[in-house]
Amino acid sequence: MNVEIITKEDLNQLENKLLSAIKQLTNPEQGQAKQWLKSAEVRKLLNISPGTLQNLRINGTLCYTKIGGMMYYKLEDITRLLEGGQS
Repeated sequence: MNVEIITKEDLNQLENKLLSAIKQLTNPEQGQAKQWLKSAEVRKLLNISPGTLQNLRINGTLCYTKIGGMMYYKLEDITRLLEGGQS
């Protein structure tokens, strides 16, 4: 059985990759960055399940806006969450 140890450096690299993915998702080449993301985009970006996203909503970790049946999340809130601040 292989055992892997996760170091602070590994976590920093993961954070950098996630932040890079967010920047890529916003697609700044089009002039205006995307400010709101749908649930599927957030799940893909954070690599989490629908249940985990629901838990983030329920416990207030990630704010959202519901329009009709769709939930939208502010990109800046997701970025703040990844950087370790409160959303």
